Amino acid sequence: MGESVSNDDVDLSVSNIVLTVGNSMMGDDGAGPLLAKMIKDNPITGWSVLEGGSMPEDCLHLIRKAQPQRVIVVDAADIGEQAGEVRIIDPETIVDMYVVSTHSLPLNFLIDDLKTFVPEVIFVGIQPAIVAFLFPLTEMVQTAVETIYQRLPKWQGSGGFEHC
Repeated sequence: MGESVSNDDVDLSVSNIVLTVGNSMMGDDGAGPLLAKMIKDNPITGWSVLEGGSMPEDCLHLIRKAQPQRVIVVDAADIGEQAGEVRIIDPETIVDMYVVSTHSLPLNFLIDDLKTFVPEVIFVGIQPAIVAFLFPLTEMVQTAVETIYQRLPKWQGSGGFEHC
């Protein structure tokens, strides 16, 4: 199973933050924690990562302190696509769709709050294959996380991903 990443030594002087959401003990819901670990292990210039786990709202104070220009929120989301598909989810859509929820608050609340002080907030959803206790991350979702990681250094707009 994945290991948790600490937010203790996060560089808050960057203009780009990835806020990962999810639980590595719940199969493909571990997509966010895997991305956090990848960024921590191999930092990307100009980016910091905060692992939000199941309660990403607990990171809001750190994001407020950082005052970044952009926050990308990454989570497993049931977007009705094939497992491993990545989509940019528009905030209005979050309310209407079932987002895989192992979280304490609906993500639209978090994103609405972020938008009050961050100029650009993007929600990236990865279609899970399975979200169940003690299941491993599937290969399709792991590949999707690697793709997101590879696109971060040159991220513009939607990072080359389609909207849903």
